[in-house]
Order: sequence, then structure tokens, then C-alpha cells
Amino acid sequence: MNSPYEVPRQFIIHLADTGVIHYTFTYAFVVNGLLCALVVGPLLGGIGTMVVAKRMAFFSQAVGNAALTGVAIGVILGESYTAPYVSMFSFCLLFGLFLNFARNRTKMSSDTLIGVFLSISLAIGATALLWVSAKVNTHILDTVMFGSILTVNDTDITVLLITALLTAVTALPLFNRMLLASLNPSLAHVRGIKVHLLEYVFVLLVTILTVACVKIIGAVLVEALLLIPAAAARNLNRSIKGFVWWSIVFSTVSCLVGIYAPMRYDLPVPSGGAIILTGAAIFLATMIIRMTVPRYREAAI
Repeated sequence: MNSPYEVPRQFIIHLADTGVIHYTFTYAFVVNGLLCALVVGPLLGGIGTMVVAKRMAFFSQAVGNAALTGVAIGVILGESYTAPYVSMFSFCLLFGLFLNFARNRTKMSSDTLIGVFLSISLAIGATALLWVSAKVNTHILDTVMFGSILTVNDTDITVLLITALLTAVTALPLFNRMLLASLNPSLAHVRGIKVHLLEYVFVLLVTILTVACVKIIGAVLVEALLLIPAAAARNLNRSIKGFVWWSIVFSTVSCLVGIYAPMRYDLPVPSGGAIILTGAAIFLATMIIRMTVPRYREAAI
């Protein structure tokens, strides 16, 4: 049975064969990366606005490092180290929910508590890796930390699409309430919005998105792609609508340029790093615009 992604894959390859787009898109692995970018960019760009508004920039990094522990646990339990999604999702969801529970109960600041959990997840992951080093080549686990968008397979794309669908079905009806709860919890509470419940929903969404993107762009880079496009959008916009849409645009452009530019111009830069460097260039450009153009100097959401 043919892959369900063969139709869009062959369409893009045909465009490359006929010279409409660059010849590098005749390779299936490049097309796979492009398909992932078209999903990852809008997803992380949209959710990133709430990450910035909630000041939870390091949450995805903590979850990403927890994914490393999830991989180790999966290998110990006999799961394939090339696609240990059951163990990663299970461990990271428990990790994220417990982190949010502790934050609500201890009243500590988010950055302090996330830092504590980040350290704990790194310690557990490093210890667990010692147990699995005899079973697998631990260098393979570098993919978890740094990703490889040009080595994704159909399973990775399927997991990403299912995650995207779940996120869209959950987040779109609740997005306005979640964003209001992020920007002004007190006002949201007065309006009858269940702020604490939405916090748990938000944590679940960020967690599953992070885990789904870990193998594609890496735990280290997921946080950057959640944060940088949203920060760039915040430099320019004074409306919530503009904040969200520009974040999605910046994130998607970063993904597409990060995949295309290194191959088109033979740059010795990995795709994951190129994606983040593109986002960083966009952020610097928006910062310069904000400092030099009067209408943007007061932009803040």
C-alpha cells in the first residue's frame, strides 16, 4: 500500500523536475522536511504567543529534556529507540501536569519551578542513559536533543499530523479564552473563565507539541521556535490579532527558509540551526524597526 503522503510528495517532486522550484526538492527526504515545516511553523507560532504571554519560555525546554528521559525509559521497557513515542508522550505528559500542579500549589514563580524541574529531568535522563548505553548507541539520542528535520519518516509525519489535529480541535474553540487567561488572569476570572483548567489544557498542548516536534527539530530548538517568532511579532504589533498572525508567519517563514537556504546555497549549516538563525534574523529586524519607526515604539501586547 502506498504512503498517504505520496501524492503531495510526488507533486512537489514534479515541480522540481520541471524547474518550477529548486532541484533539491526532487529528493524525498527534503520534501518530507518541507511537509513537516508547513505543519510545525504555524503550530509553534500560534502556541508561542501564549508561551510568551504566560512567561513560560523555559517550559518547553524542560519538557524536551524530559523527552530524553522518556526515550531511555522506553528502551528499558523494550520500545524501539527510533520511535519511542509511547514512552515519550506518557512520561512528558505526567511531567508537565505535575509541574503545573506544583506551580499552583507552591506559589513559586514559574521560572524558578521550571528551573528546578529542568534540573531534575536532566539528572534522571543522564542516569537512565547509563542503563541503556549497553543496548543502543547513545549518539542516536542526539536526535532527541537537536532533531533532524531532513531525516523524518512517514511515522514521524503521522504523529505530527495527529498532534496538529488534536491541537487544532482543542485550541481553536478555546483560543480567545486561553489568550485572555494568559494576558490578564484576573479579568478572565471575572468573566467566568476557568483559568486553572485552561492552564492545564495549555500545558497539555505545549507538552504534546514539544514531544511531537522533538525528533524533527530537537528539544533544544523547539523552545527557540516557540519563543523567537512570538517575540518578533510582539515587537511590531499592538493588537492581539496581529500578534498571533505575525507570529505564525514568522515561524513558518523561519522553517521554510531554514530548510531551503542551506541546500540552495550549499551552506554548511544544519537545517535545525538554520531555522533558528532565520528566526533570530527576523527578530533582529523587527527590533530595529521598533527602535527606528515611531509607530512601532509603543507596540506591546
